Amino acid sequence: MVAEFNETEISEIEQIYAEQKSEYRSIGKTNASERIKKLKRLQKAILKFRVELQEAMWKDFRKPAAEIDLTEIYPVLTEIRFASKHLKRWMKPKKVARPITMIGSSSRVLYEPKGMCLIIAPWNYPMQLLFAPLVSAIAAGNTVILKPSEFTSHTVAIMKLIIAEAFEEKEVAIVEGGVEVATKLLSMKFSHVFFTGAPEIGKVVMAAASKHLSSVTLELGGKSPTIIDETANIKAIVPRIVWGKFINAGQICIAPDYVVVHESKKEELIQGLMSQIIKHYGDEAITSPDYLRIISSKHFLRLKGYLESTVAQGGKVIYGGAINEEENYIEPTVVVDPPPSSDLMHYEIFGPILPIVTYKDRQEVIELINAKEKPLALYLYSQSKKNIKYFIENTSAGGSCINMSNIHVGNPNLPFGGVNNSGIGKSRGHYGFMEFTNERAIVHQKLPSAVEFMSPPYTNFKQKLIDLTIKYL
Repeated sequence: MVAEFNETEISEIEQIYAEQKSEYRSIGKTNASERIKKLKRLQKAILKFRVELQEAMWKDFRKPAAEIDLTEIYPVLTEIRFASKHLKRWMKPKKVARPITMIGSSSRVLYEPKGMCLIIAPWNYPMQLLFAPLVSAIAAGNTVILKPSEFTSHTVAIMKLIIAEAFEEKEVAIVEGGVEVATKLLSMKFSHVFFTGAPEIGKVVMAAASKHLSSVTLELGGKSPTIIDETANIKAIVPRIVWGKFINAGQICIAPDYVVVHESKKEELIQGLMSQIIKHYGDEAITSPDYLRIISSKHFLRLKGYLESTVAQGGKVIYGGAINEEENYIEPTVVVDPPPSSDLMHYEIFGPILPIVTYKDRQEVIELINAKEKPLALYLYSQSKKNIKYFIENTSAGGSCINMSNIHVGNPNLPFGGVNNSGIGKSRGHYGFMEFTNERAIVHQKLPSAVEFMSPPYTNFKQKLIDLTIKYL
């Protein structure tokens, strides 16, 4: 059940914006120790409201407490701890070499905050996808306005308590609302906009940001493929695929969207998937306390339509398919041989439906994947170094796992993000810090500059110096 949310008045948004505008320069001058203290306050507040977060997400879409701990709270705490450990080094000015033509000077890079930032997060991981970029923004010394999804209003209510516990509104504030509030925020001038959501909305965000020449980070999505070749150990990999696909009821931007399996492994894979789904959620997933619901009737009907139209075109449901509209419930479902033109093979699924197609020759796989937009993630299951090298070198994706699914987002030493249609920019760890940071070039001239010997009026002697510079330097 979706609770009513308290939509923030436009006048209140304007007031928060004005307060942050008057404060962002002084906040930007804070040192590493001061920023780490803020991150520690956020960590303390999250842990204080841990139980309330679990209760809220259960109300929003029946997310079990264990998954909240593992996929919402723990990733944010990891970001906080990682940033706190490394922030002093990240902020330290970096000396860089200078060419001989700039003799007499020194060069360095300063890492300064971009300023006022806007973070817009989706509903599927309402805390992680709002607070993880917030950690990066705070570490970089920015002010932030947070816009969570209106679909998870119970969770938003608790997140507001957490933010109020850790920050003043002049530094970090949450605003609530739907399209009207989002439109208002996007009309305002921010130094940086961080958006997570669908590519279609990402284009709207980017267009709005371009009016102010604001930089953007867009974490989008797409159809993330899973390749299973003829050497894969099906028994070992099935639990990883089922976990990666059906956790959060498949409502994950990096979930395996479809499987491309070598024909020699198809039947073993199907049997393994069916057995593993039952191990995870029982014979009837609707009774499992560990299986989520679709977030809203709108999203439920979209998925139902994808499934029905694909079956009508010849796709075969070999496991699952049961639905309950009153609960927005869709059973973990496996579909084999969906037509290439079907909805399940054309649109990002973002739900608990897994299409399976087969291949004979690996070139077929490359043609299938590369005919679509570049995905946010690509997963490859193989024991062949030759095949692994071939598939990686002939595809492009925001990130990839070999013989695993989803977990690359959990390593703060790796960049997370898409490419082209699946995203712009990277986040998490140092990469997230850099997204919210301006790399400012500084040159300090200490001795007479070579430029002074080559400035007008241009004499024959100066021309010879220029000729020597072009030829040898």
